[in-house]
Amino acid sequence: MNILGPDSLVFGVDDVAACIQYFTDYGLTPVDVSDSGGRFEAVDGTSIVIARRDDASLPAPMETGTMLRKTIYGVADRQSLDAIADELGRDREVKRLADGSIEASDDMGFVLGFQVSVRRKIDLPGEAVNSPGSKPARSPNVLGVSPNAEHRPLTLSHVVYFVPDQAKAAKFYVDRLGFRCTDRFIDAGSFLQPAGTLDHHTLFLIQTPAFMKGVEHFTFHLSGPTAVLQRGTAFAAKGYQSYWGPGRHKFGSNWFWYFNSPVGCHVEYDADMDLHDDSWIAREAPMQVDESQIFLFQHREKWAPGGPPPPGGEAH
Repeated sequence: MNILGPDSLVFGVDDVAACIQYFTDYGLTPVDVSDSGGRFEAVDGTSIVIARRDDASLPAPMETGTMLRKTIYGVADRQSLDAIADELGRDREVKRLADGSIEASDDMGFVLGFQVSVRRKIDLPGEAVNSPGSKPARSPNVLGVSPNAEHRPLTLSHVVYFVPDQAKAAKFYVDRLGFRCTDRFIDAGSFLQPAGTLDHHTLFLIQTPAFMKGVEHFTFHLSGPTAVLQRGTAFAAKGYQSYWGPGRHKFGSNWFWYFNSPVGCHVEYDADMDLHDDSWIAREAPMQVDESQIFLFQHREKWAPGGPPPPGGEAH
């Protein structure tokens, strides 16, 4: 089944105005947005969709109250869509919607949509790094940073679920939808990759008590680590609360910076994720902070030589 990754996440929210402001400031492009909600797109057309919590067009909420109502996956073609409908239709209801997509639920009760992907091809340069001993990636006089760079979110990268039985949840995606496990935290969580991408993961499942079931975070890929740091710094300067980061993960190697959000979960900026093909052998590690990050920065307010020193250090 040629699933490419998440095309869209749909939320039913309490404060539409706050969400509109948040995702606009985050860097997504508002499309058909009104006071009742709308879509916020990355460069490739993947998106976040928000609506009022009581919007009758949304799938029913989970019993835990998570604001995530639906995860919509993009597939390569109609043949893949039909194959998914046939497979899931063996033991659960599969709805065929007016827009040509299908809808069903996974074994944990998360509502899933599948559609021929809306992803547009991206043809943009990634971050170029000059490294001693290697051919320069930037020509002389080409600057590595610009204070005016926008660093827009490029594509919806992955989503992370809290689930009461991560082994059962992972089995559904592996056995029924053709995902494979690229790495795992022992007895705690699996990183899952669908067949249509080489990204380390598009779904991560974390074992939690049943009352916590829902979405922990989601993220969009940016063009590189500078983009994560620069975009995150600008986001924090607007008053949004940093939750974790900036730093770099071990599993997946992606740079990260997480923020609190008005959709009831954390929202991340990430960049430079590992790619894995079928020859990769999944690693295992205990679920602890030191296994989640190779290093972690602490965000500080800007300071300058001669001015007040940063907390925990002296100005030089």
